[in-house]
Amino acid sequence: MKRLLILISVVFALPVLHAEDTLMAAVDTTSIQTDTLAKDSVLPRVIPNLLDSMPGVEVLQDSAVARLLQAAVEGGEEWIEITGYRVQVYSSNQQQKAKAEALRLEERLKDQLSQTVYVQYVPPFWKVRIGDFRTYDEARIYKKEVVNLFPSLLGDTYIVRDQIKVLK
Repeated sequence: MKRLLILISVVFALPVLHAEDTLMAAVDTTSIQTDTLAKDSVLPRVIPNLLDSMPGVEVLQDSAVARLLQAAVEGGEEWIEITGYRVQVYSSNQQQKAKAEALRLEERLKDQLSQTVYVQYVPPFWKVRIGDFRTYDEARIYKKEVVNLFPSLLGDTYIVRDQIKVLK
């Protein structure tokens, strides 16, 4: 599902400019290194006949996007678990309401945050944790963003060591 969302967001995020009869799709090349997409690359396989049906189209994209699209199409995306950090925003052992509260908080957070939200049950605690950060500093910076968006979580927000999922 995550792969599909990435693919859809990349495809629809490309701005399309109309200049006479020529269409050109591009991303801002001033701040990122880009790769020109050839006809035999992954995007035309994802969207059949894209380049053939629109002559004069030149697609520029960041090389990281190309790798993600390639992995999504081929199913070759390899995730590994390593020790890292997450931002914990909820923990409770009150069994009668902890699960419902954790799931409600997950729904509230996942629509507004750029990181994955995890609900975990580690007896006797229900926990809500956010993100997959390799370093403590990355988690610390993101914790500040979470607290800025959700000030009511300030007292319950901590950085914790956890097994995280990252691309190999």
